[in-house]
Amino acid sequence: MTTALILGLLALMSYLLGSIPTGYLLAKVLRGIDIREYGSGSTGATNVLRVVGKGPGLITFLVDVGKGLGAVLLTRWVLGQSWSPVPASWFEFVLLAIAFIAVLAHSKPIWLGWRGGKSVATSLGVLLALNAPTALAAFAVFLVVLAASRIVSLSSITATLSLPAWFWLFTQSWPFVGFSVIAGAFVIWRHQSNIQRLLAGTEPRLGASEG
Repeated sequence: MTTALILGLLALMSYLLGSIPTGYLLAKVLRGIDIREYGSGSTGATNVLRVVGKGPGLITFLVDVGKGLGAVLLTRWVLGQSWSPVPASWFEFVLLAIAFIAVLAHSKPIWLGWRGGKSVATSLGVLLALNAPTALAAFAVFLVVLAASRIVSLSSITATLSLPAWFWLFTQSWPFVGFSVIAGAFVIWRHQSNIQRLLAGTEPRLGASEG
């Protein structure tokens, strides 16, 4: 296989994995509803938790993490095979591109008219595959802010903003830092409505209903 074909197949695989609409499917099967018409309108784990329940919310979180993790690990495996024609010097950049595609796909799934989630859980999955210490440090930031505020969006945004520092601390890799800036900007952009509610003081806390 040619380099272009391998890269194309990896990109397609990452998009298809990332775009699996976990929360939407669970809400449709369990409650017969379109989760995007309830709560925040997101298909992500937090909205599923609020609208459908704790079990479906947890399943959505774990599967969405797995989507990002699986896309990057499979890419890493393919690039490491002797039959792969992709130059070794491209390895890091291909991994980061595939990781971003998975993050993008969760928010923009073709199956749902490009209306998906906010890519936080899928981002955690790709981070675990790219550099586990960075992922765990960012997740620790998320948990600390969540414990203090009980606001998931604020916790997600804060953890996202911390990523460049963690990537630099653990990898000293400018491409990884650059990835965290670009992917992080996308995730924060997906939180526009949450940011507006945070500024207005109306963002719901865990345990409260979201309007």
